[in-house]
Amino acid sequence: MIATVTLNPSLDRTVTVEDLIIDEANRWTSFREDPGGKGINVSRVIHELGGETIAYGFIGGAAGETLKRLLRKQGVPFDFTTIKGEIRSNFIITNLKTNRQTRIDAPGPRISREELAELIDTLVHMKKRPDYLVFAGSVPPGVPDDIYYRLIIGTKNYGIKTVLDSDKQWLKEGIRANPDIIKPNVHEAEELLGTELKDEAAIVKAARTLAEQGIGIVAISRGRHGMIVATGDKTLKIVAPRVRVRSTVGAGDSALAGLVLRLSQGYSLEEACRWAVAAGTAATLTPGTELCRRQDVEKLLPKVTVERL
Repeated sequence: MIATVTLNPSLDRTVTVEDLIIDEANRWTSFREDPGGKGINVSRVIHELGGETIAYGFIGGAAGETLKRLLRKQGVPFDFTTIKGEIRSNFIITNLKTNRQTRIDAPGPRISREELAELIDTLVHMKKRPDYLVFAGSVPPGVPDDIYYRLIIGTKNYGIKTVLDSDKQWLKEGIRANPDIIKPNVHEAEELLGTELKDEAAIVKAARTLAEQGIGIVAISRGRHGMIVATGDKTLKIVAPRVRVRSTVGAGDSALAGLVLRLSQGYSLEEACRWAVAAGTAATLTPGTELCRRQDVEKLLPKVTVERL
């Protein structure tokens, strides 16, 4: 079983317009709402792929009630910690004329010391110990920058494997705890290492450098180019099949879900990476904030190639 922790969940609202014209009234052609936040997305994809999961995190306000309703509809289990504030709402505008997306993300509500302590207590007393615990996404105001470091250290004491997917200072602090898996994209890896990763060779070197620091599996996602994965003794290049992209939202979360799910089920690293890239690619076939569909993942899987470097 895989549990996820989303400290800064969101209700994602996607609007599609024929063309986005500044200083004009723009009428949307479609509108949808989805549960958001990286950890919640990972749980949604694991559920879609037939795995067992539960989502932890903060919830509050009318947007929070809508998020819970949507998760119940999808059949995704959760055990959220209620807060006084309202979770953020993010907006994604899809321009059909240019096939480009504009995201407007909120910072999130301020979390009190008591609310954070309650969430930590919930994690300590989880009813069922997961095989993996995924910490993912940004951190809301009021939560210390080193929260992922603290949570990963605490989780390891219970013998649970840890996964971190974040960025900026939260990723930098979190990797000091040597999580079992991290999954930055190229830009996030550049920020973390303080250097530009201009080509594949630089990305490979970056993945190996991070793995040598004590992180079990370093998976650097490269969008349509697939993924570079490094461990202490091997480096893999996973190549994605070419598809017509509708939306890139949630592709990284889908990839992480595929990777962790198959590893938890005893698949080899190579095979788990194939599922990761297939899931990430499948997510780009769906509109807005909709994630991957299982039938698309299974269809793409034979087209994903793995090369040992």
